[in-house]
Amino acid sequence: MRVRDIMTKDPVCCRPDTNLAAAAELMWNNDCGVLPVVEDGKLSGVITDRDICIATGTNKRPAADIAVEEAATPEVQVCAPDDDLHVAMAIMRRAKVRRLPVVNDGGRVEGILALNDIVLSAQQPQWPIRYEEVMDTLKAVSEHRSPRVAPKIWPPIPVAVA
Repeated sequence: MRVRDIMTKDPVCCRPDTNLAAAAELMWNNDCGVLPVVEDGKLSGVITDRDICIATGTNKRPAADIAVEEAATPEVQVCAPDDDLHVAMAIMRRAKVRRLPVVNDGGRVEGILALNDIVLSAQQPQWPIRYEEVMDTLKAVSEHRSPRVAPKIWPPIPVAVA
C-alpha cells in the first residue's frame, strides 16, 4: 500500500506571513492540528496547534500579531505519495512525529499522512501492515524527545528555585 492510498489529499496550508490567529482559525474550520507552511508553492515548514499554543502562551503579543514563521518548525520530515507505508512509518518512528507532509519531487505539498490515517485504515481487509508495526510506530512517536531549540519569539522564562 502506498502513502497516496490513505493520505489526506490537498491539505489546507498557510504562508509564513499568516498570523497565528488566522492559522488557528484554519485549523479549527478544517478539523486539523497541523498546517503545512508554503512559500512560493513549496513546503517551507509546518505549524501545529501545539506550536500556536506555546508561542502565544510564552509571548506578550496577541496571536494576531505573531507570524507563523516565528513559531513554525522549519526542519520537516516528509514522505512522497508513492512511498510504501512501511517507509513512511519508519520516518515517523525515527523523527518521532505523528504527521508527515506528503510532497512531490518538486517540493509541492500533495497531502498529509497522519498516524491516525494509518490506524483507521487498518480495518481494511487488504491491509498490508502488521498490528505490531503500527503499535511500534505509535510507541516510538509517543516517547519523550529531547528539548528542541525554541523559536526566536520565545522570551527567556525565569525559573524560581525554592
